[in-house]
Amino acid sequence: MNQPWTELAQSTTVAVPVEPVTSLDLLLQHLIAACVFSIVGIVVFLGCLVLMEKLTPFSILHEIGEEHNLAVSIVVAAIVLGISIIIAASVIG
Repeated sequence: MNQPWTELAQSTTVAVPVEPVTSLDLLLQHLIAACVFSIVGIVVFLGCLVLMEKLTPFSILHEIGEEHNLAVSIVVAAIVLGISIIIAASVIG
């Protein structure tokens, strides 16, 4: 039992003209995507740093800048690397 619309859908073909994609167009698309992902990654990264500053009971900037606390700077560096790896993995896919 064939439905009338399935017969129409099976018998109708539409030719859609496809423009060839040049290497310059492809390069431009990839550059735009890289810029967008970079901006999004930087915004997420800065948001994580602000959140980390708010969650700690002390000021990270004060501890590193004025007190020269090496332990805090090593922990912050590890967190920064971890966030950066997560953002890079999400951008790559």
